[in-house]
Amino acid sequence: MEATIVLDKVNHYPVLLKEIISIISPQYGGTFIDCTFGQGGYSKEILKFSNTKVIGIDRDIKSKKIADQISKNFQDRFFFKNIKFSQLNNLKLKNENIKGVIFDLGYSLNQIKDDKMGLSFSSQGQLNMKLGLNDFSAKEVINKLESDDLQKIFKYFGEEKEAKKIANRIVSERAKREIDTQNLVKIIESVKRRNNSKIHSSTKVFQAIRIFVNKEISELIHGLINATKILKKDGILAVVSFHSLEDKIVKYFFRSLSENKSISRYQPKMFQSEPLFFTKQRKPIVPGKKELSENVSSRSAKLRFIIKKKNFYNFDTDVFEKFKSLIKVENISNKLWKKL
Repeated sequence: MEATIVLDKVNHYPVLLKEIISIISPQYGGTFIDCTFGQGGYSKEILKFSNTKVIGIDRDIKSKKIADQISKNFQDRFFFKNIKFSQLNNLKLKNENIKGVIFDLGYSLNQIKDDKMGLSFSSQGQLNMKLGLNDFSAKEVINKLESDDLQKIFKYFGEEKEAKKIANRIVSERAKREIDTQNLVKIIESVKRRNNSKIHSSTKVFQAIRIFVNKEISELIHGLINATKILKKDGILAVVSFHSLEDKIVKYFFRSLSENKSISRYQPKMFQSEPLFFTKQRKPIVPGKKELSENVSSRSAKLRFIIKKKNFYNFDTDVFEKFKSLIKVENISNKLWKKL
């Protein structure tokens, strides 16, 4: 899921790499978890420091090929797991000094260019959008869910103003034939008026479907919660997000941890008013002019981070309650079990 770009001489461009390394300070050692290993950009940079260990995880099994190459050079310091980051709590980390957990929520150029994954509106053939370890694909979503459900997905996950019209047109067209990627693009373009926007007319709908297919809302929330648990004192949780829904969740979760909304269940009452984390800055870090000129796909990237003040594992959070409307839309997927 790591955001990259292919240049003439550079095959891989991890977003905000220098900023990430500056924040997590791997020169002081410790174990770091790269929750969206992707092409391994962050992991390889961290491993340049000899007293570090990296655990890379990714739901996309194709990432294992690159991970295996890194493992050959760092047999005792790099390990890869093909899991979703919501499963962080399944890692055996009892004796690990977890000093940093990193999330890069973007997609790699390799994934976007892979027609079999069907993440892009320029892809050919059947709809897919599965990042790995999925229960269903975009094909089932578009060809089986009712109009009202599609409308909610497009509206809440894509902030698409024409959600209702597009959903109705999809249902009408699929009565004639199964909808594939290019059919879907044509449907969207037939509904939306052409304008001078640099954003493709299908962008918001495709974003919404990707989020829904990969359950990215609950995945992110569970990932953040489990990352919070496994970090040690002074450990850093850093997240690079690429669209407003992700950033809203990260921003709220971080603020709640660094204020008084979230408390450890096992702290003495006299200490329960003390925040569990602290932050050095409220505003997100964004790419500079140099990075933007070299990697246009980084333009929407926002990096936020917080630092753990003390060791704890269990804690209370209201983040699921805060975003219950999004979780409710995500749970529309339960209807697909009856239709598959």
